[in-house]
Amino acid sequence: MFTKVNEQMPRIVIENLFNLSINSEASHRKVIELIHENGIDWMHACGKKGRCTSCKIIVQEGMQNLSEPNERELFYRNQNRLQSNERLSCQAVLEKGEIIVRVAEINKFPHIEYSE
Repeated sequence: MFTKVNEQMPRIVIENLFNLSINSEASHRKVIELIHENGIDWMHACGKKGRCTSCKIIVQEGMQNLSEPNERELFYRNQNRLQSNERLSCQAVLEKGEIIVRVAEINKFPHIEYSE
């Protein structure tokens, strides 16, 4: 039996983790929550409070499917600690559709094998 995939179903593809795909039945969830709920280790030094940039994602595609940057993200952009294609996964909400992201080099864990 074939199941039709809802094209608006939220989905995260982590490009440099061998194109790992995370699907969610619920929209309007923080990106880091979806990643962690799927058993993927993702850095978050400040405990997901938006007080650092260790959880940042590099958005390759689908920026329009994320919430607008909040004051914490804008603060780090103004300090040049977040580029225009980067978001804090603890602050960005996946509202709909798909995003394709990468783990930043500086935020990679030594115990995880990454693809390039």
